[in-house]
Amino acid sequence: MIKLKSKREIKVMREAGQIVASVLVMLEKAIKAGITTAMLDKIAEKEIRKHRAEPAFLGYHNFPASICTSINEQVVHGIPGLRRLEEGDIISIDVGVRLGGYYSDAAATFPVGAVNGKARKLIDVTRISLQKAIEAMRAGAKLSDISHAVQDYVEKNSFAVVRNYVGHGIGQEMHEEPQVPNFGLPGRGPVLQPGIVLAIEPMVNIGTWEVHLLEDQWTVVTADGSLSAHFEHTVALGENGFEILTSSNLG
Repeated sequence: MIKLKSKREIKVMREAGQIVASVLVMLEKAIKAGITTAMLDKIAEKEIRKHRAEPAFLGYHNFPASICTSINEQVVHGIPGLRRLEEGDIISIDVGVRLGGYYSDAAATFPVGAVNGKARKLIDVTRISLQKAIEAMRAGAKLSDISHAVQDYVEKNSFAVVRNYVGHGIGQEMHEEPQVPNFGLPGRGPVLQPGIVLAIEPMVNIGTWEVHLLEDQWTVVTADGSLSAHFEHTVALGENGFEILTSSNLG
């Protein structure tokens, strides 16, 4: 069942979302060749707790860190550790925060120093596909209009949309109904109504859309070893249109 949120609930989620946004801005500044993903995790946890919020991912189904750090061919759910970033890498960082009993969630992919043109285009296309999806989120539209907006833009740019992992509703739980795929025909699924809050998150590969799960049972990688990018925002639908609750200068 889709749980519509009140203005009060959205206000709390907006406050959580602004913490998420501030963490991503801080991490973007910290990213450089030589830093470990564990260091990035420490920076994120300190910033989250400074705002008297909780890292949503830490301990979630026994996940061992406060953020997800997915490098190059890693699609999502990479576990922070001793790996050091190298010039030319790309890194996707996913941040979730719990505040006042409500969640907000966002992700972005960043270049580490100078990256090649294909990697830069992948990042840009994935970010813009999220924007296209958010613009499709309007009262009276169907849920799959969001999904189709991602797929249409990504495939027009000759990349592939990951199909095994999807966006989701969000509120008092990290993952609520409905699931939000990043592919599909338009005009299908539930009608979007004011009060719905979604975590929309395109995951895009340079190569094939297929992925597989590593032995750690968390890290998802591209099946062909190609680069992958990931962007996400928590978005609320109000009477006057959408609001990005995790908005920042990251797109």
